[in-house]
Amino acid sequence: MKKKSGISQALSAVSQLQKDVQSHADASRAVVLQRFFKTGKGEYAEGDVFLGLTVPQSRKIAKKYASALSLKELDSLVKSANHEERLIALLILVSQFQEATEKEQARIFKLYIKNSKYVNNWDLVDTSAPAIVGGYLLSRDRSVLQKLATSKNLWQRRIAMLATFHFIYNGESADTLKIAKLLLKDEHDLIHKAVGWMLREMGKRVSEEKLLKFLDQYAAKMPRTMLRYSLEKLPAETRRHYMNK
Repeated sequence: MKKKSGISQALSAVSQLQKDVQSHADASRAVVLQRFFKTGKGEYAEGDVFLGLTVPQSRKIAKKYASALSLKELDSLVKSANHEERLIALLILVSQFQEATEKEQARIFKLYIKNSKYVNNWDLVDTSAPAIVGGYLLSRDRSVLQKLATSKNLWQRRIAMLATFHFIYNGESADTLKIAKLLLKDEHDLIHKAVGWMLREMGKRVSEEKLLKFLDQYAAKMPRTMLRYSLEKLPAETRRHYMNK
């Protein structure tokens, strides 16, 4: 791809991007982020390393390098040990996907699925899965979602659920309900929140009737967090009805 003006030819785009990231590093903020994103021993993001960038800073860097990095370079960057570099790589992949040809979108989707184990925190999943996975599968076979939803990997299960957000925006509900059913017995709170969130959005944007039908059948079996999230946009009386099931 053609390099954007302002990006020196003396260093590779990846090296310059990493230099920009380091220039915004903030050790005190990194400590806060590592607590917030549960990076301690035994927690869901154990060992993840934060440099202390804000999300707006990461987005600004991603925008600067959006057309400067090849997929090969992004394939390397998305494996970075640093959380913010992975986030920036994913933001760039989303940007490139939205401007890509069908053939290029297929390459980005395959790169994403291949590297899904590195999309390993909820912010990374939520930033990228709807646009890339949902966007690519909108008019294609979606059987890969079932494989992701039944994975032992927490983040792949969340990717499957969040991918359906793109379908919801396009007026569809079938896959949201299908993946939600597969994840009803999931033990992780982050999946409970994701499923409840997508059910809520499906009810709000596509069909409240379908949400209520789902709740009539499954509310008593749903984890309480999942149920509460799914009910948030419903009237208080309706929420009480389902919470008492």
